[in-house]
Amino acid sequence: MIACGAPPRGTPSVEGVSVGRNLEPRWTPAMHAAARELVDADYATGRQAIEAAMKGSHRAPGAVDRDRYRHPSDTLDFFGFTPTMTVFDVAPGAGWYTELLAPALAKHGDYITTVTDPHDDPGSNWGTSLNGRFVAHLRQAPELYGKVHEVVVAYAAPKIDLEGTVDMVLMMREIHMMKNWGTLDAWLRASFRMLKPNGVLGVEDHRAAPGTDPAACTTTGYLPEAWVVREVEAAGFKLVARSEINANPRDTRDHPKGVWTLPPEMVLGDVDREKYEAIGESDRMTLKFVKVAAR
Repeated sequence: MIACGAPPRGTPSVEGVSVGRNLEPRWTPAMHAAARELVDADYATGRQAIEAAMKGSHRAPGAVDRDRYRHPSDTLDFFGFTPTMTVFDVAPGAGWYTELLAPALAKHGDYITTVTDPHDDPGSNWGTSLNGRFVAHLRQAPELYGKVHEVVVAYAAPKIDLEGTVDMVLMMREIHMMKNWGTLDAWLRASFRMLKPNGVLGVEDHRAAPGTDPAACTTTGYLPEAWVVREVEAAGFKLVARSEINANPRDTRDHPKGVWTLPPEMVLGDVDREKYEAIGESDRMTLKFVKVAAR
């Protein structure tokens, strides 16, 4: 589990959740009971399951505030999510989507997520410390997270023994980081192998202006959509649908610290805070690919 987004070193947060966020026990008996009810319920559709989880008291402080930017029920419905799937979530960061997917899949599906190999450290201990906090977060609520499958991977060279068993792989704000660290090809190959025939690769990421040099992603976090499509399709996937669910026309994509200038990171602190809060989170592509070729 590597921090989604890979903001500049020294940045105190990732995906809107402080790396140092309070993980002291906040669970009451009522919250544990509500969590049990949530995972014991049956849901006719994936949308119903995610919307029920969105209303749960288990969600971390501030998580609900981001629903208007991340549109989780619409996004996952677009990908074709159902509560009976086996879903592999690549590098879940501090667990924003984990809090929704784990309870939605607890009864009839499977939620698999990556945990960083302690020896896989791309230049600092930042990702490793976040990894520890993520795991501690899961341990607080076995009712919700007891069925989560944690797969230890070396992010730079993933080796995952799940060939042909996964219905959906999610790369949520992840491809730009893979581009920056040179791991995209390896992760696309691993994702292709683990997916069943016609399995779905769901991609959401920060969108650069058309024609932008992908190398600029190193400092901005944005990637051109056409480049992403070419790279993923070159790995054997087929783009079957695009969505503007997570588009933001207010995002000018020319910020001093790239995408990390905007909420939730806001790396400039109080400098022009009102301006960046008014923009909101980044303009993002939302792409649905399927595995269609043998490789």
